[in-house]
Amino acid sequence: MSGARHNGPSNAKNNALYGLLGLPLAFVAMPLYVVLPAHYGQTLGVSLGALGAVLLLTRLADALIDPLLGRWVDHLLAHAGQRRLAVLAAAVVLALGFVALFFPPMAWAPMRHQGALLAWCALTLVVTFLAYSLLSVAHLAWGTRLGGDVGQRARLVAWREGFGLFGVLAANVLATQAGMAWTSAVLASTLLLGVWALLRGPAPAGTTATALGPARVPLSLPWRGSGFRRLMALFLVNGVASAIPATLVLFFIQDRLKATDAAPLFLGLYFLMAALSVPWWVRCIARIGAMRSWALGMGMALASFAGVLWLGEGDRAAYIAICLAGGWALGADLTAPGTLLTGVVQRAGHAGQAEGAYAGWWQWATKLNLALAAGLALPTLQALGYHPGAQDPGALMALTLAYGGLPCVFKLVAMGACWRWRHHPALA
Repeated sequence: MSGARHNGPSNAKNNALYGLLGLPLAFVAMPLYVVLPAHYGQTLGVSLGALGAVLLLTRLADALIDPLLGRWVDHLLAHAGQRRLAVLAAAVVLALGFVALFFPPMAWAPMRHQGALLAWCALTLVVTFLAYSLLSVAHLAWGTRLGGDVGQRARLVAWREGFGLFGVLAANVLATQAGMAWTSAVLASTLLLGVWALLRGPAPAGTTATALGPARVPLSLPWRGSGFRRLMALFLVNGVASAIPATLVLFFIQDRLKATDAAPLFLGLYFLMAALSVPWWVRCIARIGAMRSWALGMGMALASFAGVLWLGEGDRAAYIAICLAGGWALGADLTAPGTLLTGVVQRAGHAGQAEGAYAGWWQWATKLNLALAAGLALPTLQALGYHPGAQDPGALMALTLAYGGLPCVFKLVAMGACWRWRHHPALA
């Protein structure tokens, strides 16, 4: 059933030691995916169309490497010394790449050259994403290999995602209030702390005697199971619904609501509500199952996205209500999919041998969603006449429809898939 040691996922201390690395990984993700477009587009004055192309290409390249990293992680999980060295090295490279990305040397030149800024952005993103991907895949595969029953799996995911949400909250406050220098310093310290905790926590068991062996696990192995294919389709569609507003939220707050000063409050309440909702969603999963809980969360998110379409300048109170509702719904996206993934691995008979392969493809899907959101939404908005600071009603309507309307479409498709596959044995 589980390849973990007996003192693993059922113990709160071990859950915390495992989950702590989720804090810096989520901490770094918030600036990379939410702050970066606005930082280069507004602060450094880079064209949105060109920036969207760079983000699309670098994120696609990053996503393509994840399955290969996953297969390597299966090897690392079976060798204690190598996995310690790999996660520590990745943490150091991630911290250095993050600093270089947000502090480009040409940003302080008398005349900024957009080509140089875009090239620096692409190069440092590739390095940062590579280290981030290795740590993320290893962390996800580590927890998946610890396994357990549905309740144990949900609790382990909850600790990881709960720490992650507090990481997002901290990043939100620091990036918007203290600046990127303090943000970088906190990231470096929490990365080292998270790696230390991971290495002190429950270790995944080595490859089982009947396993294929990590070096022999084919990249296509996860896709051979119908449960994984359905789960990935659902994860991709639902992920696009979240990735688009994550890319556009700061533009919406600045230009549609005219409430730039309240951005930390909006984002903070959203992620705080998500953190508070995690224990409730864990109980919900234990009672009605992960798939039904996820569908319930999608319905809540759909209602909150729809409410965005009626907002205009100064509607701060209404947007706060939408952030609270959307944050609560986010808790389902954070707990249910990871719980389902571990169950799929177990039912496929691949526990203890191929968790890295599954985690690699899982991270690939996450990155693909974010790449498509940036690569499609930003150039499309520019083509429709929107640019940061736009006041034209047509441009603002395009921004509103992209931010609130498109996610509704994807959420409806995802809810339909949940209903269709609710009785699939691998997704129970």
